[in-house]
Amino acid sequence: MKLLSITVPCYNSENYMRKCIDSLLTGGEDVEILIVDDGSKDGTARIADEYAEKYPTIVKAIHKENGGHGSGVNTGIENASGLFFKVVDSDDWVQETAYRTILDTLRTFAGGDEVLDMLIANYVYEKEGEKRKKVIRYRHVLPENELFTWKDVHRFHKGQYILMHSVIFRTKLLRDCGMKLPEHTFYVDNLFVYEPLPYVKNMYYLDVDFYRYYIGRSDQSVNEKVMIGRIDQQLKVNRLMVDYLVSNKQAVAPRKKLYSYMISYLDIITTVSSIMLICSETEENLQKKNDLWKYIRQKDLMIFLKLRYGLLGSCTNLPGKGGRKVTVEGYKLCQRFFKFN
Repeated sequence: MKLLSITVPCYNSENYMRKCIDSLLTGGEDVEILIVDDGSKDGTARIADEYAEKYPTIVKAIHKENGGHGSGVNTGIENASGLFFKVVDSDDWVQETAYRTILDTLRTFAGGDEVLDMLIANYVYEKEGEKRKKVIRYRHVLPENELFTWKDVHRFHKGQYILMHSVIFRTKLLRDCGMKLPEHTFYVDNLFVYEPLPYVKNMYYLDVDFYRYYIGRSDQSVNEKVMIGRIDQQLKVNRLMVDYLVSNKQAVAPRKKLYSYMISYLDIITTVSSIMLICSETEENLQKKNDLWKYIRQKDLMIFLKLRYGLLGSCTNLPGKGGRKVTVEGYKLCQRFFKFN
């Protein structure tokens, strides 16, 4: 059994996937790299096969019909043989020194008495044209270099949430929680880091800058214009997160810090949905915004109240054109400060 399985979902990735895979190969024989070619129409399949032939004990090429990013992650989980599981997008890469530290840490939990469910590390925004790279760290929020539980977690700051870039899950946990990401849908990475959380008991945080998250391609899903064009997919993920929290509320609510975190993360996603709908400046999308908030209210009144009358919910529901203008300006200010999109 491998220590760590890393899935690289690829779709038409020939121009940048080599940098990603080469960075992962430095993990050596402890690592299994699953290159999932999601029905690409360029040279992705050929490059995947090339790596699998050159590194047969490390790289496995999987070819499938196009199903989207979530389908690629699902395929990775199904085929993983590693004790732990990581997703690395094909236009991103990892830092070698931090990578080795992570593998050393994972190794201490392989076959031991203590079970590690989720390892967290820092990630870096590799934004095109930015000289200063913004690093998302979890200092003073998560205990460092020790096993801990949700009871030991402190309050997360805005913009400091645990994203797909920062997590490594125990593979069996992902299978046990029964997560199946929807196909042909963008933004499912939010579900990937949300649905397993009630199953996570033991965590470990390493303050190392591991994952390099590239932002700069015009066709990226996090590009604002692209997000507005795919808003229905964002809304689908948003509603699925609402459904999941509502259906698991009875089990999650007694774990106060976990519940608080899941509410806060849902708050961020709902805020992003609302702001993108406002930024589009169409009557149709403004109605979709109202429909989203009605949906949450119908699903669970208490969750609705926490979201609607919290700081973010209040800011995204200011009345009239003037209120929407204030919301958009506030969003742009946060965009400059947090350096996202």
